[in-house]
Amino acid sequence: MDIFLTHGYFLEADPHEKRIMKPYPPLGLLYISAYLKARGFAVDIFDSTFSDLDTLFARLDAKRPSVVGIYANLITRKNALLIAAKAKEVGSTVILGGPEPANYIENYIAHGVDIVVVGEGEATLAELIAHLYHHGLWQLEGIAGIAFRNSDGKLVTTVPRAKIADIDTLPFPDREAIDLEKYLSTWQTHHGVRPVSLITARGCPYTCEWCSHSVFGHSHRRRSPENVADEIEWIRDRYDNDQLWYADDVFSINPKWLDRFAQELKRRRLHFPFETITREDRINEKIARTLAEMGCYRLWIGAESGSQKVLDAMKRRTNAKRMREMIRLVKAEGIRAGTFIMVGYEGETWDDISETARHLRESVPDDVLTTLSYPIKGTPYYDKVADKIIASEPWAQSTDRQLFIGGRKSRRFYRHAQRWLVAQTNLARMTLNGNASWRGRLRMRALSAAHRLQMYLTRYEVDHG
Repeated sequence: MDIFLTHGYFLEADPHEKRIMKPYPPLGLLYISAYLKARGFAVDIFDSTFSDLDTLFARLDAKRPSVVGIYANLITRKNALLIAAKAKEVGSTVILGGPEPANYIENYIAHGVDIVVVGEGEATLAELIAHLYHHGLWQLEGIAGIAFRNSDGKLVTTVPRAKIADIDTLPFPDREAIDLEKYLSTWQTHHGVRPVSLITARGCPYTCEWCSHSVFGHSHRRRSPENVADEIEWIRDRYDNDQLWYADDVFSINPKWLDRFAQELKRRRLHFPFETITREDRINEKIARTLAEMGCYRLWIGAESGSQKVLDAMKRRTNAKRMREMIRLVKAEGIRAGTFIMVGYEGETWDDISETARHLRESVPDDVLTTLSYPIKGTPYYDKVADKIIASEPWAQSTDRQLFIGGRKSRRFYRHAQRWLVAQTNLARMTLNGNASWRGRLRMRALSAAHRLQMYLTRYEVDHG
């Protein structure tokens, strides 16, 4: 074995995800596995999603791999560090990659990680594994896209690695290396469907200040419609799926590509219901109609706020009024409209939250997911509020999601704000549908949440929660 890959996410340890039960496999890790295998490397993957730390540790004890590669994001930091420590215990060289380590290079290396991969991992790992085989941890300076501590104890970050220009050259994710049927059967049991995830592009060119671009930067590289259709055919023939999840950042970003892709799917008679994500400025009547004809049953439109002032502060480059129009347009085409709302962004006031409530009442999306904004290191948002950030726990035991920004209202206030916004949406939906009994109950919930919000707004000018 040349490398042992894992990712440290455990579904059983995540109460929120256990309630939802919509797991997807780690595509990034599966892309790396496929790339390395295509170049002759021996790869072992431990997919931790349906497992636990004890089982993973037992595998490391048994295998004692020379190199361990761990994918880490902001919710798996604690587990990634535990896995790294165990890997060092069995004598492995430990490499970390993914969106989180690049933002905390010094922290991860201080906790025993040997090398952090910065950016895309495929080509970097292929070069790195070969180098480690011949030279160990010496003379790493010539390998682009990594960070490490040299023999003098100095932290070194090498030059960035060029991104893979033609992502059609990448092999399909190594789904055969894991038990994908576990994912499909979990969905089947809890939701009655069997979806498989895939991506048609890498990267997002937009400038939202709270969003991390640590892996793909602000690039945007698309696969050809033919290449994506080939993968869909392979998925269909192998897994008997009945849905797809296009996990792109902005699926409909390129109208010409979307039209070509729709035609290619039609030519091959590939028609799967799917859901995906986009932006209001990447939708119009033609695109909405094309998506509906392709089988899109739910389209998530990133709103984040109904206040234009807040959207401009985020550098979202979107229009709140048009967003409402596009949600209604998508619904008119028979597509379920979902949206994301973020509260607590820097500079947001009660008037902005009220404007977001109006936005939801007027657009009446079918699904709303809310979150309290949090600063991700490496983003412009983090830099803006860095002197106000309050960490409640030591870095190794926490995540960026737990960081609080001084000067905001309490977490309790924002929990009620989120509930109120959802209640406002539900009330508007029931009013639209003419359901009198539910309308009365939801009005009471909305009024109760609004009363609590006003109470907290009055009592606390500043609460660090």
